Amino acid sequence: MQAIFAGLLAAFVGFASSFAVVIQGLVGVGASQAQSASGLMALSILMGVCGIALSLWRREPISVAWSTSGAALLATSVPPEGGFSAAVGAFLISGGLIVAAGLFRPFGKAVASIPPSLANAMLAGVLLNLCIAPVKAVATIPAMALPVVLVWAVMLRVKRVLAVPAAVIVAVTAILLQGSAADPGGWWPEPVWVAPTFSVAAAIGLALPLFVVTMASQNIPGMAVLHMNGFRPPPGPLFVATGAFSLLAAPFGGHALNLAAITAAMCAGPDVHPDPARRYPAAIVAGLGYIVLGLMAGAATAFIAASPPVLIQAVAGLALLGSFGSALFGAMRDDSAREAAVVTFVVSASGLGFLGISGAFWGLLAGGAMLALTRYRLSTGR
Repeated sequence: MQAIFAGLLAAFVGFASSFAVVIQGLVGVGASQAQSASGLMALSILMGVCGIALSLWRREPISVAWSTSGAALLATSVPPEGGFSAAVGAFLISGGLIVAAGLFRPFGKAVASIPPSLANAMLAGVLLNLCIAPVKAVATIPAMALPVVLVWAVMLRVKRVLAVPAAVIVAVTAILLQGSAADPGGWWPEPVWVAPTFSVAAAIGLALPLFVVTMASQNIPGMAVLHMNGFRPPPGPLFVATGAFSLLAAPFGGHALNLAAITAAMCAGPDVHPDPARRYPAAIVAGLGYIVLGLMAGAATAFIAASPPVLIQAVAGLALLGSFGSALFGAMRDDSAREAAVVTFVVSASGLGFLGISGAFWGLLAGGAMLALTRYRLSTGR
């Protein structure tokens, strides 16, 4: 019963805490409402199936989630030339890179060698605009946004893991009381196939940053959570599996799947069962929950489409504040790379793109150049 409860709670928290971020991200790169619902459904169902398969295979509580950080990156990006089909092409490239990181150890080590300060600074810059959305919402629609923020703040002190789901419930209640209603005809999700197109700009500006943030802020922390709880599965096959399922989700609008971190802790911790060997059913139950919730993707997308955009952005921002704080701390903790991290953060947060390539890539490039210059000066004593 403990495992069943933990799995159901993990599925509810994982879905409710960040589905708004996923929808904002897909819309941000040009997806229609139908395509957003399809992408959300594909991600939820496939991450459920992937988590169940990996947990049964390893007999370990391996939780899989959509890339929340990747969705935030998409939400702050400019739609690529070629529209959503070009974004889907970038999703496929990113999924292929995740598979390659799992298959080829030198490539995986090269990815792991990206300075954490720069990867975290890029992520913090990407998240900044969404994280200030709650402030804008309170100033714009205080009657609706202020209760959401207050409930979130109170729940942080009572039960942190339920803070964002509670905020979502209050936001939904506020929208219903306002009288906003979605068209019931669009509530049932239908898979929408999106033929991908490929471009250099989308590959550099979307695929590479999506791959970096998914690996650095989701897959690697996900492995760390498993290790902390005494589980040590080989990372390569797990990366290959999540990358392969990402490839399956991409043509239906899904951006990326990865190892979970927060929900992984809920399924792998000692609260599930004193015996570590009997914790993996929690991840299986969570996977089943994600599959069921995926069938609600149409309703969730339709409801968001009929809601005040600033309120939905506020809920997404609240969901990302923890990630923003962790990324900012990780970016600034290394004194020797602090200036480079600041450059990465500022350029990434600017939201400006050049040559059709998003600011996240230029931020990482600028920070890398600054770090190389700093290390050169230290090595030469100049």
